[in-house]
Amino acid sequence: MKYDVIIIGAGPGGIFAAYELMQRKPGLKVAVFEAGHALNRRHCPIDGEKIKTCIGCKSCSIMSGFGGAGAFSDGKYNITNDFGGTLYEYIGRKQALDLMRYVDEINLKYGGEGTKLYSTAGTRFKRLCIQNDLHLLDASVRHLGTDINYVVLENLYNDLKDKVEFFFDTPAQSIEATEEGYLIRCADEVFACEKCIVSVGRSGSKWMEQVCKELGIPTKSNRVDIGVRVELPAVVFSHLTDELYESKIVYRTKQYGDNVRTFCMNPKGAVVTENTNGIITVNGHSYEDPAKQTENTNFALLVAKHFSEPFKDSNGYGESIARLSNMLGGGVIVQRFGDLIRGRRSTPSRMNDAFITPTLNATPGDLSLVLPKRILDGIIEMIYALDKVAPGTANDDTLLYGVEVKFYNMEVEVNEKLESRYKGLYIIGDGSGITHSLSHASASGVHVARDIVK
Repeated sequence: MKYDVIIIGAGPGGIFAAYELMQRKPGLKVAVFEAGHALNRRHCPIDGEKIKTCIGCKSCSIMSGFGGAGAFSDGKYNITNDFGGTLYEYIGRKQALDLMRYVDEINLKYGGEGTKLYSTAGTRFKRLCIQNDLHLLDASVRHLGTDINYVVLENLYNDLKDKVEFFFDTPAQSIEATEEGYLIRCADEVFACEKCIVSVGRSGSKWMEQVCKELGIPTKSNRVDIGVRVELPAVVFSHLTDELYESKIVYRTKQYGDNVRTFCMNPKGAVVTENTNGIITVNGHSYEDPAKQTENTNFALLVAKHFSEPFKDSNGYGESIARLSNMLGGGVIVQRFGDLIRGRRSTPSRMNDAFITPTLNATPGDLSLVLPKRILDGIIEMIYALDKVAPGTANDDTLLYGVEVKFYNMEVEVNEKLESRYKGLYIIGDGSGITHSLSHASASGVHVARDIVK
């Protein structure tokens, strides 16, 4: 079967590439191949009652399927060049922001109307953070919520399904360059196209490395972010979250000079698990609907590790730490901050005595047996620094879930069109190593679609 354009991956990059192609040239024959399920079949079996931990589904509904790993996130679209990726280095700062604003308009059009756009610009908290040696990054943040995010994706799919051919539960196995374009090999069939957009996300990083090796596309080592997810009473951070919703705060540790940052803040949200290539890690969600909200707020504290020669496998390093957590805790480990700083493991009885109800059923344990000392020391130092702007962060009953790992693909060599050394083969989204967020990945999809049409 032959197509004008084949898109590999139905995450935000792939979805917005397909959307823009149909807007600008509806006559194109476009197919989207996705390793995971259609949106209405994406259901994690963990219910907290009969099934309490990950059972290792063949295709993780949290990480794969229409909408990508962001489908069940809390739908935060950060409109900024300060974090979320380096797309601006390829297409320019103004162009990157314009594309992110365009994506925001589409989200509003497809069900996100009425959601709030927060901004850190000119806020009093910027001064408060600087006074305590913390740095609040600038951004406009559209918060859709996990529930509204799902509605937007559902509406986008309903609009696209009759214009674009979707192949779900159909992972691409390889890409072969030909004189006419590209051959995409799946388990049972081979598909041909003139142009190919690869948007496989973080969960496709290993496959992306394999494709680059087979096609001789240069890559360079990226980073891995390792840390914990913090959960505490929502009132501790309410003065920040009520006004900013998402606060990206960076701290440079006194002991090592490492940067520790907050990430993916979920006011009145819930802690959840993720399955990446068989490894169980932790993440967080939050909802726009007050009926689905909790009394807790959660966010990640992450330390970025960049590696120099001869070591290149940053993802392998992160995986080994996550596997150790899975080995000791059977999945995710949770520890009270008071137990951590006293050098003792958390136990079920100590967890029961805490003045906070965990939103994730995790194994009480000792994170000092899992995380490297340098990373753990930085996280502890950051918690004490945050306690100055949000008193209560360093309380004994603050919960730390581990580990949280953000895997990034090797950064793939592309030009300003996000095109590889092969003409018509575009590498976009988080799988490219260039974007690390919903907004940047979506914008990259729009960018390449416009180039193809042009």
